[in-house]
Amino acid sequence: MSSLLEAVRAGRTDEALRLVERMTDAERRAALPELKELRKELRTAPWERATRRAHPTLHVAGAACHTGAAAAASWLSAADMRWSQAPAEKLLRALKDRDTAWQAQVARRLAQRPVSAGVRYELMSGLVHRSGCDVPVTDAYVIGWFQHVFGSRHGTLLDRLRGEQDLAPLVAGLFELTDLREIRWLFGDGPGSWQSALAGLTREGLLDRAAMVDACVARLLRGGGPTDHRVFLPLLIELGLTRDEERERTADWTALARDAASPVAAHAQSVLAALALDGELTSRQLAEVSEAVLFRPERKLVRAQLVLLGKVLSRDGSGAAELLPVVAQAFGHEDTQLQERALKLVERHAKRLDSDALRHELAYAVEQLTPALRSRAVDALGLPAVDRAPETYEEVLPPVPEPVTLAPAPSTAVELAEEVNALLASDGDVAAFERALDGLVRHAYQDRDALLDALDPVIRRRWWHQQDGTHLRHEEPYLTGAHHGFHRTGDGLDLLLATLRGAVRTATLHAAVQPGSAGQNCVHRALSRAFDARLNEVAYRLHTDPLPLLLSTPTWSTGLLEPDELVERLDTYRSLGARVSAADFAQALLRVRREDRTAAGAAARRAAALGTQEGTRLARWLTAEGPELPSTRRRTAGARIVIEAGELPELGEDFPEEFRALGRPVTAFGANHYCYHGSAGMGQHWLALLPERRELVAVRMVQDLSHAAVDDSRGDVPALPLLAESGGAAGESVHRCVAYGLGARQAEDRLAAVDALLVLAARGQLDAARLGADLGELARRGLVKPLRLADSARTAAATGANATIWGMLRHTLPVLLADLAMPDATTRAPLPARGLGELLGVAAECAERSGARGELPYLGQAAARTGSSRLVTEARRLRDALAEKEEKAAA
Repeated sequence: MSSLLEAVRAGRTDEALRLVERMTDAERRAALPELKELRKELRTAPWERATRRAHPTLHVAGAACHTGAAAAASWLSAADMRWSQAPAEKLLRALKDRDTAWQAQVARRLAQRPVSAGVRYELMSGLVHRSGCDVPVTDAYVIGWFQHVFGSRHGTLLDRLRGEQDLAPLVAGLFELTDLREIRWLFGDGPGSWQSALAGLTREGLLDRAAMVDACVARLLRGGGPTDHRVFLPLLIELGLTRDEERERTADWTALARDAASPVAAHAQSVLAALALDGELTSRQLAEVSEAVLFRPERKLVRAQLVLLGKVLSRDGSGAAELLPVVAQAFGHEDTQLQERALKLVERHAKRLDSDALRHELAYAVEQLTPALRSRAVDALGLPAVDRAPETYEEVLPPVPEPVTLAPAPSTAVELAEEVNALLASDGDVAAFERALDGLVRHAYQDRDALLDALDPVIRRRWWHQQDGTHLRHEEPYLTGAHHGFHRTGDGLDLLLATLRGAVRTATLHAAVQPGSAGQNCVHRALSRAFDARLNEVAYRLHTDPLPLLLSTPTWSTGLLEPDELVERLDTYRSLGARVSAADFAQALLRVRREDRTAAGAAARRAAALGTQEGTRLARWLTAEGPELPSTRRRTAGARIVIEAGELPELGEDFPEEFRALGRPVTAFGANHYCYHGSAGMGQHWLALLPERRELVAVRMVQDLSHAAVDDSRGDVPALPLLAESGGAAGESVHRCVAYGLGARQAEDRLAAVDALLVLAARGQLDAARLGADLGELARRGLVKPLRLADSARTAAATGANATIWGMLRHTLPVLLADLAMPDATTRAPLPARGLGELLGVAAECAERSGARGELPYLGQAAARTGSSRLVTEARRLRDALAEKEEKAAA
């Protein structure tokens, strides 16, 4: 056994195999403990040449020495063997003397492992063919087979597949895969693709045609990943279904047209259209198909279905009574052009409706049309005219969010440890972080040993924890944020835990609290330095002079601190004779509520009576003038429009150096354009730094949020609703942040921006004219896409905020319409921005619902353009809506 271990350590695989082959089962089992000990040793050993050499040999030797099938399979597929597996032929040689039943069991167990286990297909297939067992059609085995066949370079793909002895079951397994991400890249297009090869094998009879067609259709019906249809739809098309095969699956095409991904639905629709035009669908079947398609959001599919219905009704009008009520479902579509197309179809065949019941059924659908189209529908259907009394419009805005009071810090060390552990796993909100931070300070002051005992299970799982208790000299700068600052709250908690554990030297902690310019030179630097300074100072004091409590723990979830509560905490410090932390006190001053001048004045008198330096400073701060805002101006930085801010003297010499930067000018130049802060979710914590001065935070977030619209990247857009809920004036920077968010690429980011817009409106802080003008400027420069803006505006209007959105868009649209009205140097009008028609449609909807009236600059020129594009249609609709309101007002 010592010879085997020596061969394994040296990486001599052939020698190890020869030694194992001469051993009995009992001797092999006896060798296992030493091999397992070596495995443990290699897990923690540095990844050096000797380690890399030993791993494959250990893989082979361990597999050969396991006499149980389950244990052998577990060894073969172990995670620590994944990146240094032995060659499949060596492993098969090690297992060759096992009986076929044993090898079959190992093969099945390996095939049942997840794909991520990385078990080699050659090993699994070698065991399968050697044992003669059935092919295990699992994800790991099927994906391994596909990769193996693709990786071979002998002949064409079709030739390689012809020689596969297990072709049918493995191809069938393709349709049962739960996830195609591992092999989707293998499927190309054209003659050499997998789809072409599988279709060729089907034509040759090597694969059953009916089974292949059924499997394709079933997989498309089942759905799967977002791009799975790129594999199965081309395969179905390559199979070239006959008309009989298509007719047999009418119900399947209907289901696909209703629910499948857009490309699949379009294919199903084309199949059904061909059947309908050949008279092979009944009116009832066509109505069922149309009901499914006309509810889809894709305008192309809806338009194609209306065209099909028009052709069918023109050939044979006998189905009008069954089909026209279905056509009327398109009256509720958001696209006015599709509404008009559907109405024209109803107008053309309305004379075939000889039943009053059918006409009244259509009357309900008519209510969904725009006012202009509604009057046409009433005339076409012979419905009685309704004298509509003007309705009083009522704006619906969400309730104003109420801040939540922070609960006290956990009363026991065990509860605190549980909350800290949860925070490290998920990066909680401001309330959870501040409670945990205050709890660590309080419990460290009261009973440090009890706190360490409770935190021990948490600390043992941290990346910086050293089992032998030695210091992390190389990692200390990362713990203190000396390189790039704290990018997430968990980084700061790690520093405090490491300090409590004694894993950070005093010199390192002392250096971290010295004034300096550590960290990245980015637009967020001032916010990051202030946030980091308090954490570093708390860590230093934990090590040298523990604080009894934190002065700056907020009262409310927004970060606001009630002045009476801060006075009480200063009184506690005075009675204990504790020394106040400069960063903690500075943060408390920035958080204390000053907007309520009565409460602030009363608290100031109590603070002055304390007779301490901090009490006097607080009294002066509370009685000073309310929070000021710096002057701002717009600047162009590259392709973006950002905001620059002037100096705020209020945050001057009385504050520590790390906090003074918050009042210094903000420039669009001279800083890194990329940093680690943008998508780290720190926005909510920065807002809690300055809960009554959100403009100071917003001006430093504008450039970051612009990435969400301009570069299609993910920024800290989820912080926008919190920005709207925060305190202080909502100035130019806040509105510019919301503007970029409304044009973000990701739908969930746009939804966050809509939430922010509605919260500002509900609080009476939204400047719709400013926001609308900002959006027009950004859209004109191509920084915000009108189509995305239309989606955001439609979402906001759907909540009932029609007047708010119209008030915004009436300032956005003239900027975009002006370009259409003014010819360029070649006397030709420029092309309209993509999505402008959709934006006009949202504006028209809001104007109709809210009763807006008046003229809109350049709208008349857009409405007078020739053609029937959506832009022209919606421009006319908006013009008529505004004019109609004017006429009614005059009457």
